[in-house]
Amino acid sequence: MPSDKTAETTPDGRYLIINGRKWRASDPSIPPKLRQELVDELMSARRAVKTSESDARARVNDAKVALGERGQPWWETRDLAAFDERISATIRALLRKRIDSSICPSDVARILGGEDDAWREDMGDVRRVAAGMASRGEIVATQKGIEVEADTVSGPIRLNRRISVDETDTGR
Repeated sequence: MPSDKTAETTPDGRYLIINGRKWRASDPSIPPKLRQELVDELMSARRAVKTSESDARARVNDAKVALGERGQPWWETRDLAAFDERISATIRALLRKRIDSSICPSDVARILGGEDDAWREDMGDVRRVAAGMASRGEIVATQKGIEVEADTVSGPIRLNRRISVDETDTGR
C-alpha cells in the first residue's frame, strides 16, 4: 500500500479496501502499544521472507493471526480451537518481538480481550494454552525466574522462549 494514501474501510470496519481488493482489518480492540509490537514483528517477519529465512513465513502467519487478520474473524463468536490458535500465535509473536525478555500472559489476554477488563476473562484460556505449549517444549513458564508447570502453579507467571542448542552455540 502506498504510504501517501489512507486505506478505505468497509462501513462495518472489518475490511480495508486497497486497489479495489478487500483485506481483513486487524482487531480494533487490541491496545495500541501491543498492536504496535505485533505490527513491528509482522514487518520484521516480512523482511525475513525477502531474505529467505527458514521460519519467516511462519512468523508472518503468527503475527497476522495475532492481529486478527487471519484465522477466525475477530468479530465472530469464538470457536475454541481457532481461539487457542490465536493465543498460541500471539504468544509466539510477542516472544519473537521481545526476543531478550519474557512476556506476561496478561499481555496476550489484552490482545485478545481489549483494553477494558474483558481481557481478564481470557486469562484462564491463555494459561491453559501456555501450559500446553510448555509441555510440548515450545516455551518455558517461569515464576520468580524458576521453571514451573504453568497449569498447576498458582500466582503470576512469565512466558519465555525455549532456547535451542543451536542458539546457545551461536551466542544468539
